[in-house]
Amino acid sequence: MMARFPALATLLLTAASGALGQAGGSGGGAAADEGLHSLAVKAGKLYFGTATDTNNFRDATYTGIVKDVREFGLVVPENSMKWGNIQPRPDEFNFDPPNQVANLAKSDQRLLRCHTLVWHSQLPSFVQNGQFTKESLTKVIETHINRVMGHFKGQCYAWDVVNEAANEDGSFRNSVFFKTLGKDFIPLSFKLAAAADPAAKLYYNDFNVEFKGKKADTALSIVKLVKDAGERIDGVGFQGHFTVGKTPSRQDLATHLKRFTDLGVEVSYTELDIRHSKVPANAAARQQQATDYTSVVGACLDTPKCVGVIAWQFTDKFSWIPGTFPGAGEACLLDQNYQKTPAYTAVAELLRSAAAGGGAANRGTNRTADASALDTLDGGLSPAPISPPVPVKNEGGGDPSAPAAAPVEANEKSTAAGKAAPVAAGSSMLQPTLGGACLAMAMVAAGMLFL
Repeated sequence: MMARFPALATLLLTAASGALGQAGGSGGGAAADEGLHSLAVKAGKLYFGTATDTNNFRDATYTGIVKDVREFGLVVPENSMKWGNIQPRPDEFNFDPPNQVANLAKSDQRLLRCHTLVWHSQLPSFVQNGQFTKESLTKVIETHINRVMGHFKGQCYAWDVVNEAANEDGSFRNSVFFKTLGKDFIPLSFKLAAAADPAAKLYYNDFNVEFKGKKADTALSIVKLVKDAGERIDGVGFQGHFTVGKTPSRQDLATHLKRFTDLGVEVSYTELDIRHSKVPANAAARQQQATDYTSVVGACLDTPKCVGVIAWQFTDKFSWIPGTFPGAGEACLLDQNYQKTPAYTAVAELLRSAAAGGGAANRGTNRTADASALDTLDGGLSPAPISPPVPVKNEGGGDPSAPAAAPVEANEKSTAAGKAAPVAAGSSMLQPTLGGACLAMAMVAAGMLFL
């Protein structure tokens, strides 16, 4: 029968392979070529990525998803490359944990983003509490950059060279680096980084610079500062730690990105998560979160020099949010049981539409479709964006109250808040696709009997 009806054979085999492809996809439903990264590349972007780290690899379900290059074509260590972890003492370098993330990237030929070199937080005590002259601190920075970048030379697509140097009021953060060297520590760091790995993209990275304001103006001035010093800066990372219902519109975000790309740098959303201020979130809040996610991803799609988007963890199970913002959470694209959220579905559809040439017709807004739902949305948020959004205390993955020498512990505390068992093979997440695969294969086998 199959020989006599080749079209039927093709249909059945296609159904079987398609169903099996879905069963093997991350989150239980991605078609073989339609993970977020695959769709982003088709839409003209370089990557869709995620933060991850070695403490997450103990979870088999998590590891299976993060290894799916269709979903994430770039990975970045959430904590293990930060100064307090990678160089806890002057002559001690701990490369083993970040090597595991680098090897993950290398094994699938995906991009590795490296984070971070010079940052005021999560510093080892010998830096945080050191009594420095300009010369001695310059030497400490030089040693750190040369050793760390030298170890990963040729592996990192990009480095966050300087992280979070600006205060909310637009002044420079009074870090040990600024107190000793003034703002000159910034071009100095970029100079050293450019020499240590000439092939890596060099970024300034910060939060609450995604919209107009004094802090964003300082971020712009940092780009000019580095360039005016004759040093190389290739990109600006917009962390994107937003709150549901308070995320700027797609148009406003894209307009703001252009302020930076007009200076000749590329841009990226480097740490994206959009948290509910009250959990568990209701249906209206989850839909608003989906709209907010599409506003951010859409702004990147609208900006030619926006190279990609990175989720700051893809699952609520390992999100930093609950440990830093008590009562808030559910910020990621997959929930703590690895189920896709409405935000994931909306982002995938937006990327799919953009890949097909329909991105301009699928613009998100930051307003909810049903205004009556706003009374219960995240405890009663305004339908209009709050400008600027609520400031983020600190970067994702780090607890601002934690000791500087123990950043990983801070992250582990935040992940312990919501533990969920790994998804079993017989879970509802997998049943539809596996069932479809079995049915299709059974039909193929039945057809064979009539040969």
